[in-house]
Order: sequence, then structure tokens, then C-alpha cells
Amino acid sequence: MTDAQVGLVMATPLIVIFAVMLHRMGVLRLSGAIAAVTVSVAIALTLFLTQ
Repeated sequence: MTDAQVGLVMATPLIVIFAVMLHRMGVLRLSGAIAAVTVSVAIALTLFLTQ
């Protein structure tokens, strides 16, 4: 794995956890949390597979 792929593997779960925690704290609505998780996973998969 390249450095960029390792960074994606480490950053994407952090973004997901952060979105879930913001939703639980009431800062982010469910639709926003779902959108953030979906987009971050899609971007990570695209970048991971094209590296």
C-alpha cells in the first residue's frame, strides 16, 4: 500500500466517527450525517482504487 492509501484508510473511519458523534450530540441532523458518511466513503474508495 502507498502512503496515500494508508492515509485514506486512517482518515475515512475518523470522518465517519466524527459525523456519528456530531449526530449524537445533536449538532448534525441524520440526513447530514448520512450524506457525510456516504460521500467520504465514496471519495475514499475512488481515490483508493485509482492510486
